[in-house]
Amino acid sequence: MRPILAKAGWVARHSVARRARLFVVLICVAIAAGHIWQSLDARAVQIDNTRVYAGNIARALARHAYDIFQTTHGALINISDRIDEVGAGSAQIHAMGPLLRRLASEMPQLDGLYIFDARGNRVASSSPPQESDANNADRDYFIYHRDHPDTEPIISGTLISRGTGQWIIPMSRRLNHPDGRFAGVLLATLRLDHFNALYRGVKISGDSSILLILRPGKILTREPFEAAYINRDLSLDPTLRRILADQQSGHAEIVSPLDNVERLIAYHPVEDFPLIVTVATARQEALAAWRHQTIFYAAAVMLLLAIIGLFGWRLIGQIELRLAAEDRALQVMGELHQANQQLEALAHQDGLTGLANRRHLDTVLEAEFRRALRSGSALSLIMIDVDFFKQYNDLYGHQAGDECLRRIAAVLKERQRRPGDLAARYGGEEMLMLLPDTDAAGAMQVAEKIRAGIQALDLPHRGNPVGVVTASAGVCAMELLPACARSLEELVGRADAALYEAKHGGRNQVRQAQAGIPTAPQ
Repeated sequence: MRPILAKAGWVARHSVARRARLFVVLICVAIAAGHIWQSLDARAVQIDNTRVYAGNIARALARHAYDIFQTTHGALINISDRIDEVGAGSAQIHAMGPLLRRLASEMPQLDGLYIFDARGNRVASSSPPQESDANNADRDYFIYHRDHPDTEPIISGTLISRGTGQWIIPMSRRLNHPDGRFAGVLLATLRLDHFNALYRGVKISGDSSILLILRPGKILTREPFEAAYINRDLSLDPTLRRILADQQSGHAEIVSPLDNVERLIAYHPVEDFPLIVTVATARQEALAAWRHQTIFYAAAVMLLLAIIGLFGWRLIGQIELRLAAEDRALQVMGELHQANQQLEALAHQDGLTGLANRRHLDTVLEAEFRRALRSGSALSLIMIDVDFFKQYNDLYGHQAGDECLRRIAAVLKERQRRPGDLAARYGGEEMLMLLPDTDAAGAMQVAEKIRAGIQALDLPHRGNPVGVVTASAGVCAMELLPACARSLEELVGRADAALYEAKHGGRNQVRQAQAGIPTAPQ
């Protein structure tokens, strides 16, 4: 009782210090949590703003690309209609150079306009004839139109013009004879510089990039321009393959396959054409301003927390200094109380087996018996005795005998499944298991498990016919006692008598006391 009161007093004396410490901690946690929440919210806002800004740019550039390719498409249709009027094989086509030059001059995005016959020979162009571009039969677009009957225009991968030596994007259309036979190719070449000049003027961040991509994933141009990236197929990357196949605008976070930089990208398809514009910003670059601001505010918050912590802990230190002497006294009292508890536990414990000793057993057994009588609840007792234990000591020595008893005691401890169960050393090699609220059938099951567990230890015993250490057990329960003869002595005596029957019945077995029969005199 005294240690409990001492502990209560210690708690009361230290409540002020604990509350003060808790208050300081809560204040620091609240300030730190508020800063973290604000920083994360600002970070999310920064990323959203970057996405919105990049998305708006991608949309505007996609619209620009649509206007360029749609105007070029219109020019190809216009020229194609004129060719159809005079006939694809007409000599008048050779005189269409002035028309091509006029149309090219009106469209600054064009590098040139060309007409090729069915063999790939140049028939007319908007630029002065060059020997190098006299025949384009080996170009991919020419081969495609030669092998496909449709007259829809196609956009091909970026290449260097043989006529002007400039980077160009080809847009071509098949020419047919009246009977549908292949008559040649009408080609418009768009200047790559026209797109890059516009992209260079877009200000996003220091490490941003803009790509014009031909589906399914070929790069037509990139700003900043790097020739090594031109015509690279991005559809080989699984993440980008999904994005490039999307017919809607959107955004994503990826690790760029071009430079292995983690980027925030916004993409927008070019209407009516197999093109897509992407605007990519390095994640680190997008968060640079947020990061600098966060570091500045974090330093300020850390300074504030340090001030609060310093003054708070100094105040708490003063409080604790006043209680130091009382703490030392309480510590001594606590150690004394703990020592007393250990002594008390040792007084109720068998030194060899660690089970309850006979003294503790008698106290608990009497209390449980009285409770069972008052409440009419079940109560069972198991008496256990090691078979041929004297021979075991003679054969293996008393130290081995002590170890054997400790191993058997461990089996009984395993069966103390409920708080009220008690395993005790009754004397010598005899042990006892008290089972409150357990009837005879339940006690028999427990006894059998103990017997089987002891045999399962597989401790060699040459003096036992079985060859290993075994035990016999007797079980008695309150329900087996006649109402007129219910006493503690009768319960113990019948359990002992049942053990006697198990011994004389061959050992290594469990016997139950007979119901209603008085204990046989020993």
